[in-house]
Amino acid sequence: MKLVAIVGRPNVGKSTLFNRLLGRRAAIVEDTPGVTRDRNYAEAQWDDRRFTLVDTGGFDTEPSDELVAQMGSQARFAAEEADLVLFVVDARDGLLPADAEIAQYLRQRCREVLVVVNKVDAPKVHDAALEFHSLGLGEVYPVSAEHNRGIGDLREALEDRIPLAPGDEAAPEEAVRVAVLGRPNVGKSSLVNRLLGAERLVVSPVAGTTRDCIDTTVRAFGKEYLLIDTAGIRRKSRIEEDVERWSVGRTIHTIERAHVCLVLLDATEGLTDQDSRILHLVDKAGRGAVLCLNKWDLVAKDDKTFDQEVKEIRGRLGSFGHLPVVSISALTGLRVPKLFEAVDKVHAEWAKRIPTSAVNAFLEAALRELAPQVMKGKRSRIYYMTQVRTAPPVFAAFSSYPEGITEGYQRFLMGRLRQTFGFEGVPVTLRLRKRGREEEHG
Repeated sequence: MKLVAIVGRPNVGKSTLFNRLLGRRAAIVEDTPGVTRDRNYAEAQWDDRRFTLVDTGGFDTEPSDELVAQMGSQARFAAEEADLVLFVVDARDGLLPADAEIAQYLRQRCREVLVVVNKVDAPKVHDAALEFHSLGLGEVYPVSAEHNRGIGDLREALEDRIPLAPGDEAAPEEAVRVAVLGRPNVGKSSLVNRLLGAERLVVSPVAGTTRDCIDTTVRAFGKEYLLIDTAGIRRKSRIEEDVERWSVGRTIHTIERAHVCLVLLDATEGLTDQDSRILHLVDKAGRGAVLCLNKWDLVAKDDKTFDQEVKEIRGRLGSFGHLPVVSISALTGLRVPKLFEAVDKVHAEWAKRIPTSAVNAFLEAALRELAPQVMKGKRSRIYYMTQVRTAPPVFAAFSSYPEGITEGYQRFLMGRLRQTFGFEGVPVTLRLRKRGREEEHG
């Protein structure tokens, strides 16, 4: 597919144009320079045309600090790898020296560039937009991305440059969607970069660098994975900026989009209350999870340290004690490739279906070991059990008196279910339904 990159100075409306061309809100839009910091890739489809659109951070010619410099580097990478660049400028600001510098860079390094003059929402602004012809990059497209003005002409220009998708193209196998989660500054972007084997995302020691949820596809060990780097999740009381509130909401949405979540813990700090809250969000969404002890290279250890750490974490996790734990270092690459293997195992468990005959054989063994207690003079009978859903797995047990089956007995059944069938790293739900013996197969 063709790759189309959107570049320009900070706060010229690149993310607004990105969302407008996609037809959905896929990037944070805020009237604050520097909100978009990484390259944000998304697949667009217009009828029979498909292409990849990438939003970028500000193309700052005089970076004020290291983070701004990294953002500029990301924009340059995107522009140079793209088949077509949309160079966005601001009609209200007029032609600035920084625009001319960027144009010079694009003219030397890029295949093809279209100049998009944004924020053209009045006739006098439209006339002012004509001065951007002097950049020498060819046709100029005046638009208002916010108000959807001029987008039709820009779209026609793009369609002329994007080929029709082959009609007989086979549908690609769905990639395993992997969300990378954790508190701010635990190394999420560093881990994604290590998994990708490239500096695709901005990495900074400043907590909160990643605000958008970034999708990137990688092929490893013969399989395709969609990696989603996310903003760090803070407690609500710590969320002060409106843009960060939006980031947390996007992160929760990302959990629901994922198949498996890599939940990063800082190995030098151990499991925190906020880590547990993140695990509750993953469990509530019904997604698989792998616990990643990051920064393991900074831990003083011997041959027993990992086992002791896992034992302590499992003891504190309670109902999440089934999660697999991998010690890694995103910085050095220690055991990072093993995460693909862990993801595959959890994904397989998440999608696993147990035959009804095996489920009922398990139920008979569990009932022989321990029958439900007598409640209010009545003993509940469980006649039948089956798996009613996968991804995540859900089981239904049919009982004469569901109200009489205590939470303690349900935990007993769930524990035996995991012992028998596994489901490591996956939330499992048991639903109790009322049914008499004569209705068992009805």
